[in-house]
Amino acid sequence: MPMTLRPYLTLMRLDKPIGIWLLFFPAAWAVAFTAPHPAPLMLLMLIGALLTRAAGCIINDLTDRRLDAQVERTRHRPLASGALSVRAALILLAVLLILALGIALLLPPRVFLLALLALPMIAAYPWMKRITWWPQLFLGLTFNLGALFGWLASGAPLSWPAFTLYAAGIFWTLGYDTIYAVQDMADDARVGIRSSARAVGRWLKPFVAVCYLLTLTLLAVTGYGMHTGLAYPAALLVAAAHALWQIRQLPCDPARAGMIFRSNQWFGLIVLLGLLFGRFI
Repeated sequence: MPMTLRPYLTLMRLDKPIGIWLLFFPAAWAVAFTAPHPAPLMLLMLIGALLTRAAGCIINDLTDRRLDAQVERTRHRPLASGALSVRAALILLAVLLILALGIALLLPPRVFLLALLALPMIAAYPWMKRITWWPQLFLGLTFNLGALFGWLASGAPLSWPAFTLYAAGIFWTLGYDTIYAVQDMADDARVGIRSSARAVGRWLKPFVAVCYLLTLTLLAVTGYGMHTGLAYPAALLVAAAHALWQIRQLPCDPARAGMIFRSNQWFGLIVLLGLLFGRFI
């Protein structure tokens, strides 16, 4: 890979695709619940997740570049290390946002309006760790707007199952991102960054357990409201087993926390496959 491209790809976190999948799955769940022919919409949701996550990472790194330089896990990021200039990052951010809005314009007008609402939330997220102990909750509110994007993109009205799905995603994010925050607890305490992991402290395990229980309950309620096939509740049982495996690993060292966090791509995939099998096979 040319050395001139590597800092840009790293800035967009394309070397760490887990964030793309975690952003994509709530939107894909919504499409699988509502769209008669989900494949084309899911492809658009995936492209949108890639662009939006990349843009969000740049916004985060622009805001946190001085803090990142003081944290071991993030000090080698392109802006924190000086490998890229702020100007270069802003140009790339503009390109990504234009492309993302272009995807939104291909969808119903309500999706575009929701995208405009999401932009200030994405911009505000990096500041949450400075003003609240619950930036992971704000991330959940922002990250899972994809569930409403997918619902509206299929042409379905925003009925109550859309909002129970959105709430399920919020609690899922609160759980897995609290695990993610375990990686930086020592550095966060030293430089004054707040997180739900630091807020719950020794109650980490029961806190994540409650988050995942609420996630699964709300996913089940959504499925009941949308009259899914038997494959969906079976998939939720498998997803529950995976969530239980995560909980049993806690508390854990920072390296293992990262591995547990990344495993949530399988949770999202299990739920999606259960939906697709239940509806179409």
